[in-house]
Amino acid sequence: MGEPPRRADLPDIPEAVAAPKSARSIQLVWLIPLTAVLVGGWLAVKAIIERGPTITISFKTGEGLEAGKTKIKYKDIEIGLINSVTLAPDRGRVVATAQLDKDAESFVVEDTRFWAVRPQVTATGVSGLGTLLSGPYIAVDPGQSKQKRRDFVALDVPPIVTREEPGRAYVLRAGDLGSHDVGVPVYFRRLPVGEVVSRELDKDGKGVTIKVFVRAPYDQYVTENTRFWSASGFDVAVGATGVRVETESLVSILIGGIAFQARPDADVAPPAGENHVFHLFRHREEAMRRLDLEVVHLVFVFKESVAGLSVGAPVDFRGIAVGEVVRVGVEFDPQTFNFVQPVEVQFYPGRLWIRAPGMTTALPPPQTPEEIAKRV
Repeated sequence: MGEPPRRADLPDIPEAVAAPKSARSIQLVWLIPLTAVLVGGWLAVKAIIERGPTITISFKTGEGLEAGKTKIKYKDIEIGLINSVTLAPDRGRVVATAQLDKDAESFVVEDTRFWAVRPQVTATGVSGLGTLLSGPYIAVDPGQSKQKRRDFVALDVPPIVTREEPGRAYVLRAGDLGSHDVGVPVYFRRLPVGEVVSRELDKDGKGVTIKVFVRAPYDQYVTENTRFWSASGFDVAVGATGVRVETESLVSILIGGIAFQARPDADVAPPAGENHVFHLFRHREEAMRRLDLEVVHLVFVFKESVAGLSVGAPVDFRGIAVGEVVRVGVEFDPQTFNFVQPVEVQFYPGRLWIRAPGMTTALPPPQTPEEIAKRV
């Protein structure tokens, strides 16, 4: 077929020519998705670089722990988040996996401590009330070790004192615990200056070890001559001036307490070091008593009844205690076929003095029961 006839009244129309595709237009089309890929990759790399360590924390119970909601805080600043909460393989504990911030890398060391902060009411007060609205969170006490660690066991109860609180810890030895549970206050001149942070039974089962913490600057008053005593309840003394009742505070009556002070006539001593060991006396009177450097052990044998005589009873000389009873027993005398009562006492010869013109000295310690009988 030939070309259609051209009308004479129409002008000549130029023939259309196809133009080649522009390389620039192709680049503009792919620029947007390419930019999106680059931005996404940069965000992914940034997230990996800024992501902190992943740790696991084992809890006794999962109460209040929620994946994606429960936060890890240090000084009320968020440093991590709980990602998952599962049961341990033995179903004995709850294991929470947490993602920490990059800046929290220094927390992942051997002696770091974690615990759950929940509302808690104890004999020493109320804590964790802020979690009633915000929900429980995980608190952290950073350690000082150089060894890294990723698996932790949370504390069952919050610590009384964190490592960053200034002060010193001391060790007290006692025959029994009494009412000195964790959190019981420590007093200096009736001012609360510390708390009991731990207590445990000695390995031989013959006593207890109580660890107390005294906050700065009050720890400077704990010297090597300091005496600690039980301030629980109140002491009642009857003397020539009447009845005297002493107590540290109302709190010590309800939950107990420990007080410390140096003897008024004690020599100046250097401050006690960290974990210095002290004896815990039963009461203030016993703590303030002068230590007897010379002790003579004697045994008195009574044939008559010793009813009313007990351990701790004083050996009295004109109203002054020069010794004390340490044991009261009963034995059979095979020679007389009678029972006798041996009473063991500790005699303190340093409490007896000889006064002469220009001289004051202590009597030499007696050597025999006859000699002590002559003096007492």
